[in-house]
Amino acid sequence: MTTAVCPGSFDPITLGHLDVVRRAASLFDEVVVGVAQNSSKKALLPADVRVELARAALARLDGVRVQVIPGLLADFVREVGAVAVVKGLRGGADFDAEAPMALMNRHLTGVETVFVIGDTALAHIASSLVKDVARFGGEIDDLVPPGVSMAVRDALGAGPAGGGST
Repeated sequence: MTTAVCPGSFDPITLGHLDVVRRAASLFDEVVVGVAQNSSKKALLPADVRVELARAALARLDGVRVQVIPGLLADFVREVGAVAVVKGLRGGADFDAEAPMALMNRHLTGVETVFVIGDTALAHIASSLVKDVARFGGEIDDLVPPGVSMAVRDALGAGPAGGGST
């Protein structure tokens, strides 16, 4: 059985993330979606909420499970017995950001990173942009799986109807 880890902060999980996980699931027997805490960012959603939202969004996908990455991705990869790390790319800037991490993870674990080109129809969707749109009262339901927009609005204090600051 081949296992891959699809890591990210998933703050929040988006339709672009789902696309990458679906593609990874077609390549590997098992995909572990690893919800990480990015030390360079302050998360909007707590890790347990991000895990539950990801589990709900991916529940119908066979061979996919969601876990928290408690520390280094390299340690997590070893722990779950993964043969690869899968990362989605929207464009060249993503590759520039991901390449050094892929090289470091290979150095630490010997595990290769597989880059999956995301659906171009979703290339404009990034968690940071989703949060920005929601923060200013914009609609995000068409950018995220069901239930995620409510969690984002609640975390922002905007309530069910959106709205942002006054």
